[in-house]
Amino acid sequence: MMLGISLILFISTLASVSGFKTGLEEGLICNVCVGTHPGCGLYDFDQRWYWGQMCPRYNDKCVKLIERKGSEVMVTRDCLSNLENFRVDIPADKYEGCRPASSDVKIGQYVFNSIKELDIRRNYYDNTTYCFCDFDHWCNSSSRLGISLLSLISLVAINLVY
Repeated sequence: MMLGISLILFISTLASVSGFKTGLEEGLICNVCVGTHPGCGLYDFDQRWYWGQMCPRYNDKCVKLIERKGSEVMVTRDCLSNLENFRVDIPADKYEGCRPASSDVKIGQYVFNSIKELDIRRNYYDNTTYCFCDFDHWCNSSSRLGISLLSLISLVAINLVY
């Protein structure tokens, strides 16, 4: 019985931390990270590092942006409203699923810059794919199956109570 009370106190303390999200909040919660951060790869996403962030706009979508050049893969996870501010290659079809990036023929047309690292014309990556989702919290994580920490704690608490 004492273990059950301490578990409930632990969960309430964890919920009081500002970054912890339960999934009961109003709005959509998306994973926000860049592939250069540890635990934010295409197949090795670690949800212990990234708890999620509330999307600022009503009816927003979670986005997983996958950019490939050879064997190099850069993954960016964020809300669509945050990416729309600086990305011009977002596809017009933003329904659930993955789509290739749109091409803008006028991007960098009147820019004569010889520094190739600036990537003014956004042609460094060979393949750019946008994956959209909006029907579930944290839906832009990796595709591997696993038990979340919250569901594990919930199962232990239910077993202790009964």
